[in-house]
Amino acid sequence: MKIAIACDHGGLDLKRAAVDYLHTHGYEVVDFGTNEACSCDYPDFALPAAEAIANGTCDRGVVICGTGIGVSIAANKVKGIRCAHCHDTYSAKYTRLHNDANMLAFGQRVIGEGLMLEILETFLTTGFEGGRHQKRIDKITAIENKYFK
Repeated sequence: MKIAIACDHGGLDLKRAAVDYLHTHGYEVVDFGTNEACSCDYPDFALPAAEAIANGTCDRGVVICGTGIGVSIAANKVKGIRCAHCHDTYSAKYTRLHNDANMLAFGQRVIGEGLMLEILETFLTTGFEGGRHQKRIDKITAIENKYFK
């Protein structure tokens, strides 16, 4: 599985830990930056990561900033992206099972590395349940088709 990953300066430490974890567990990683600790703008990094998911270059994605809110908002502006902002394993599990989320957002100032890695593992190893949930995803897609021209 190919994973897109991106962060701003506020998420750099967690991104580095996530990249190490992903490589160790056999995932291919496409890193969209930043790799600098100086102040930068999260949309500049979240957007290309989200586009890589939307166009099929990558299978899933992870975006990280100080709170996780900004990167999740930016990623969700891309048609086809369902980026979930999760800080617990239960939410990560059910965003995959029920929402078929294809991106995960974290806030480095909110969550520690150990918990982030547990959430990431849950997100990457949980499949989409389908069934009654597919019609809900189809409704989300219809909303996108209406508003994303």
